Amino acid sequence: MNPTLLRVALVPVLAFAAFLFLTWPVWRWLWSEWMGNEYYSHGVLIVPVSLYLIVQRFRNDKALSWAPGQGSNAGLLLTALGVALYLFFFNQRAFYLAAFSAIVILAGLIWALGGNNVARRLAFPVAYLALMVPLPFVDRYTLPLAMFTGICAGAITRFLGLDVTIVGNAVTLPNADLVIGAQCSGVNSLIALTALMVLAAYLVQGPWWGRITLAVLAVPLAILGNILRVASLLFVARAWGGQAGFIFYHDYSGIGFFVIVLALMLPITRFLRCDKLRPEVI
Repeated sequence: MNPTLLRVALVPVLAFAAFLFLTWPVWRWLWSEWMGNEYYSHGVLIVPVSLYLIVQRFRNDKALSWAPGQGSNAGLLLTALGVALYLFFFNQRAFYLAAFSAIVILAGLIWALGGNNVARRLAFPVAYLALMVPLPFVDRYTLPLAMFTGICAGAITRFLGLDVTIVGNAVTLPNADLVIGAQCSGVNSLIALTALMVLAAYLVQGPWWGRITLAVLAVPLAILGNILRVASLLFVARAWGGQAGFIFYHDYSGIGFFVIVLALMLPITRFLRCDKLRPEVI
């Protein structure tokens, strides 16, 4: 075999095998979080999506190539920094920071082996992996967001003629007393929708401001959708009782409103002039 070809094929394989060996404990932690953390159950899909985007870029982007001699010393420095951060955070059992450091290592390896052009064109698929990492401070915002949702939902339902009183997270209806807990915060939908709309902003063609707006809209759309869901839940509880509202309807309405919010993406992308897919990523 040609020695140059052997080096081109073997060095990246060995480098990424070493990367997987070093970071395997964090991947095990991530898997347990994806399986047990309801806010990040979508995380298991992020890795295959990123891999797919990388493969498609190599298949369809004629300006993207992997050849010997195009590596970068700056990538080696970034890799070394990532390894140092990874070992420090892993030793401190700050696993989410170790996971972010693993992504830095991966970016550094791609830069070091592929050079500036490869690193630049694969920047999004690699950076997108950051959305798979569970953040430990999400829980502290669930109850305040749930209370904000309850206040807004109560205002909407009162405007529509429903007799409802909301004090803090306690909801009083003529036929039921309810509590708006953390499960009504909509945080899981917010996180999942953010990941989806950031991906959509990358996949479409259009003005830069439109694509940024598309990604940013994930937060208000998720919050608005959840407020409307809780408002509809109050109407269900008033008509059929608290058990029907907070047990049956609560469990299934989240999926329905998430689908409705996704359906809104089509007119939004048209309004933002971002309604065509980029050919190099499909």
